[in-house]
Amino acid sequence: MPSGFDAHNPPFDRLTQQEIEEVRAALDIGYFSPGEIILAHGSQSEQLHVIIKGSVEARDGGVLNAVLGPKDSFDSRALVHGAAGEVFTAGEETLCYLIPKPLILGLIARNPAFAAFFYSEISEKLDAFASAHRLEGVESVLRARVREANHGAAVFIDADATMEQAGHRMAESGCNVLFVRDGARTGVITGMNLSKAAVLRRLPLETPVREVCHFDVISVDAEDFIFEALLQMTRHDKRRVAVRRNGEFAGFLEDIDILGLVAGNSQLIPGRIDRARDLEELAAPARAIQAQVERLHRQGVKVEAIAEITSDLNRRLFVKLFGLLAPPSIREHGCLLLMGSEGRGEQTVRTDQDNALLLAQPVPEAEIGAFREAFSAALERFGFPPCPGKVMVRNPIWSQPVEGMIRQLRRWVLERQPEGAMNLAIFFDAVAVAGQAALLARAKVALIEMMRGEQALLARFAHLIETFDTPDLGVLSTLMVTVGVGTDEIDIKKAGIFPIVHGIRTMAMDRGVLATSTAGRIQALVEAGAFAPEFGQELISALRVFMAYRLRSQWKRSGAAMWSARRWCGRAACLRPTVTSCGMRCGSCGSSARSSATATISGLSERCAARCGGCSTARRSPTIPTNSFSAPAPRMRRYRSIARPPASTRAATRSWRWRRCGSRGAAS
Repeated sequence: MPSGFDAHNPPFDRLTQQEIEEVRAALDIGYFSPGEIILAHGSQSEQLHVIIKGSVEARDGGVLNAVLGPKDSFDSRALVHGAAGEVFTAGEETLCYLIPKPLILGLIARNPAFAAFFYSEISEKLDAFASAHRLEGVESVLRARVREANHGAAVFIDADATMEQAGHRMAESGCNVLFVRDGARTGVITGMNLSKAAVLRRLPLETPVREVCHFDVISVDAEDFIFEALLQMTRHDKRRVAVRRNGEFAGFLEDIDILGLVAGNSQLIPGRIDRARDLEELAAPARAIQAQVERLHRQGVKVEAIAEITSDLNRRLFVKLFGLLAPPSIREHGCLLLMGSEGRGEQTVRTDQDNALLLAQPVPEAEIGAFREAFSAALERFGFPPCPGKVMVRNPIWSQPVEGMIRQLRRWVLERQPEGAMNLAIFFDAVAVAGQAALLARAKVALIEMMRGEQALLARFAHLIETFDTPDLGVLSTLMVTVGVGTDEIDIKKAGIFPIVHGIRTMAMDRGVLATSTAGRIQALVEAGAFAPEFGQELISALRVFMAYRLRSQWKRSGAAMWSARRWCGRAACLRPTVTSCGMRCGSCGSSARSSATATISGLSERCAARCGGCSTARRSPTIPTNSFSAPAPRMRRYRSIARPPASTRAATRSWRWRRCGSRGAAS
C-alpha cells in the first residue's frame, strides 16, 4: 500500500477516513516512459490516473490542450462515459497512482460530496461531449468532411472546344461549371462566363473556351472540413471551390450545396459588404462579423479557424470602407494597413483600432485631414474602439508619406524607448489590405535593415516581454487565494499570448522573416533552423490554447459587463445607443443628465457618457477594467469567476464630479 498518497488532494479530501483507507488499499503504481501513450482517444479506462511525478500531455487532434503535473488526475470522462476525449501521452518519465474504476464509481454512488466535486471537475468535458452529439445544422456541417457533402461531379472539356459546345456540354451533364483541359494546366468555365462572353463582349459562339475560362482554380481536398471550404469561398469571393481527391479534380462544392444547412454562414457577409453603397448599409454587415464570431465560438469551432474567418471578413470591410471614403488622390497613391492582432490574422473579439496609411507622395492637406477623421469615426461607429495609444489613421504619425514613416521608424530605433519599441512591434505586424502594397514592403525592408546586426537593440526590443507582470502560481500564492487575500486572475494576453507573439516577432525581425502571422513566422523560423519542428508545433499549440482561453473569457466577461453597466447607471436604457435619460442629476445645476452613445460593448469597455442637461458638462465615466481576464491556466488550475467589479471601481461610481463645474453629482 503506497504510503505517500495525499488524501488532502482534491477530490479525495471529501472522503471519510474509511473511504481513504479503501483507496489506499486498492492503489497501484504505473510507470510510463517519455512519449508513451497512456490513454488513446476513444479508448476506455479501467483506472483513474493520479500523477505522482512527471508530466502528461493532453492532446486533441494533435493540438495540445493541457499539460498535467503532479497531483493532477485523468481521465474522468473515460471512467464515467466510457471513452477518452483526448490522447494522454507521457511528456517525460512519469509515475501515476492507478485507482480502479469500480472503486471510483462506488465512491461516487455513496458519497455525494465526492461525487459533486468529481463531476464539477469533468462537467465541461461531459457537456462538450454531449453537445458534440447534439450538433445540428451549422455545427454538424462545419465539422463534416468535404467528401461527405453531395458535391457535383467533375465534367471536363478540351480548351479547343467552342463556347457553343461548352454550353451543350453543361446542358447534357446538368451542371453549370466545367473543368477545361489545356495541356498540363486545368481551368474552369461557368455558365456566367459564357453569358458575359456572348452578351457583354459579343464574342462569336465559335470562340475557343480557352479564351473565356480562368486558370486560377481554388480547391480543397476531399478530406478537408466543410469550414475550410467556407473559408476559401470567403477569402477568394467564390461561390464554389473545386474538390481534389488523390491529387485529381473530383468535382465542385458550391455554396448552394451547404447554404441550406448552414445558418448565418460567413460566406453571406462578403456579399452584403460588397453591395453596400454607403456607411449606413455597411454598418449592418460590420455588426454581423462580430455576431459571427460569437456564433462560431458557441458551435465549438477552433479558435484559429475563427480568427482566420474574422480576419478575412474584417479586411474586406476595411477595403470597402476605404473605397467609400478615400478621395481619388488617396486611393491612387495610398496604402491602407492593418496592424497588431488584426494584421497578424489572430483577432477574434473586436479590440482597439490598429491601422495606418502610407502615401507614395503628399496629398492635399484638406483631403488627408478629412479622410483621417471620417475613416476613424466610421470604424468607431462600427464598433472598433479608438486605440488608447492613438495607433490609427486619425493620428498624422500613422498616416503620412512612406519617406516620413521610414524616418519615424528610424527615430524610434535610435530613441531606444519602450514606447518606440512597442510602435516598432506594432508596425512590423502590418499587412496591406488596399492600395499600393509595395509601399509597406519598402518600409518593412528599411526597418529590417535598421535592426540587422543590432543585437543589443534586438535585446532591448525583446525586453518588452518583461514590461508586463506575470502571475505567481506558486504554493504561497495559491494559499493566499484560498484564504481570500490574493487574486487568482491571470491576464492571458500579457502573461501568455504576448510572450509567444513578441518573442517570435523578435526572432523574425532578426532573421528578416516578412511573414505576419505568428504561425507563419514560426514555420519560417523552423525552416531556417532556428529551432526544431517539434518545438515550433508546441509553440503554435500553446498560442492557440491561450487564444481559446482568452476568447472564452472575453465572452463571459462581456455578459458580466452588461450587468455591471446596468447597476452603475441605474437604468437599462443606458445600454442603448440613443440619447436618453440615465437617471443622473448634475450636482451644480440639478438638471437631469442625458446619455449619448451610452454604452459601448467592444472589447470589454463599458462606459456611460452622461451629459448635464443644464450646464452641458460631461460627468466622469466609470469604466470596467479591460486588462484582467478570468481563465483557467494550462495546468487546469481552478479559478473563480468574478461577478462584480473591484471595490475601488464600485467606490468610484458612487463618487463622481462634473468635469467642468467640479461639483459632485447625485443619483436620482
